[in-house]
Amino acid sequence: MTATSQYASVDRLAISTTALRRRFGSAVGLDGLDLAVRQGEIYGFLGPNGAGKSTLIRILCTLLLPSAGRALVAGHDVVHEAQAVRLKMGAALQEASLDDRQTGRELLELQARLYGLRRVERRRRVAEVLDLVNIGDAIDRRISGYSGGMKRRIDLAAALVHNPEVLFLDEPTTGLDPQSRVEVWEEVRRLNSEFGLTVFLTTQYLEEADALADRIGIIRAGRLVAEGTPIELKRLIGEDVIVIDTASHDPSLIGALRALDGVTGVAVEGTTIIVKGEDPARSLTPLSQELTHSQVQIRSLNLRAPTLDEVFRHIVSGERAPATVR
Repeated sequence: MTATSQYASVDRLAISTTALRRRFGSAVGLDGLDLAVRQGEIYGFLGPNGAGKSTLIRILCTLLLPSAGRALVAGHDVVHEAQAVRLKMGAALQEASLDDRQTGRELLELQARLYGLRRVERRRRVAEVLDLVNIGDAIDRRISGYSGGMKRRIDLAAALVHNPEVLFLDEPTTGLDPQSRVEVWEEVRRLNSEFGLTVFLTTQYLEEADALADRIGIIRAGRLVAEGTPIELKRLIGEDVIVIDTASHDPSLIGALRALDGVTGVAVEGTTIIVKGEDPARSLTPLSQELTHSQVQIRSLNLRAPTLDEVFRHIVSGERAPATVR
């Protein structure tokens, strides 16, 4: 791999689909999906079960033919140039295909041979991959003795051994403990930032997409219904708010808060007061002064942004009209 700056070649797409469709009998897997993933970005792909995430991954990895439309990976057509696509991509899918009887090094050597690397090049690439992915002395132990996190990392190393341009990660941390998940996140960030590797990530953990992805696409019923950076998507359902948890409060306080400059709305949920404003951060000082003056007993006061979980629930439930932020 040669180091490159992120988004160095934004004029060249790492992944693109045009009117991509896939039917399974009468069932629709993908329904005219248009997608564009820039070279060098981490793209998070979210959706409820059955929305089409796995169908898209399988098509992009040349494991499934589309019913109609076109898909390109690293500039190659997944149908007509499938072999070229396989040489340009790596994939770590949900179920790692690992032989527990092998050592980690034997697995990487075998993967390199399958991609046609000669002996000297195999040794070089295996050494480089071991520098990229933190496996340590476990590389010469049998995979049967690996933890869940170690198996994910050796599977990631196997996906990288042939020096791909695009890496597909299909729910890479499912079933891992929190520490192992964080370690996998760190590996993915490093591969992307240091080597410009394009990463296409599907995940069921919304905080994972929030932490890793440059942009996120949300699919529902085979269609892309929202797309943007995590911040842009959160703004689809509202701006930051100030959340005040009180022991109790006088109704007159609500009127006083509504009268403050910059406050656009105040909602009450039991003993919790939620304040919306043009710029909630700037409203903190006058709001704090008003709370002090009223002598209300405050348990906590927080400036809170909408969460990606809230965005996801709104969009996939159909509570909002489909939206795209470019």
